[in-house]
Amino acid sequence: MKKISIKVLGTGCIKCNTLAERVKQAIAKNNFDAELEKVEDLMEIMKYGVMVTPALVINGKVVASGSPLPSTDQITQWI
Repeated sequence: MKKISIKVLGTGCIKCNTLAERVKQAIAKNNFDAELEKVEDLMEIMKYGVMVTPALVINGKVVASGSPLPSTDQITQWI
C-alpha cells in the first residue's frame, strides 16, 4: 500500500496549525503510513479550488475546508 499524502492548506494561522497538529495526532495514534505537508503558498492553495482555509487534502481530494475544524477522530476516519 502506498504512503498516504496529506496536506494542510493555510497561511500559517492558529486554526491551520491546530489542524496540522490534529492530523499529526491521528497519524501517530493509528500508525498510518502518511506524509504530512503544510502548504502556505496562496497560488498552490488556489489550485485546489479552496476559498476558505484551513483545508485538509487527503490523496489529492479536499475533505474539509474552513470552520469548524474536524476532530482528530474525524480525520482518522477520512484517512
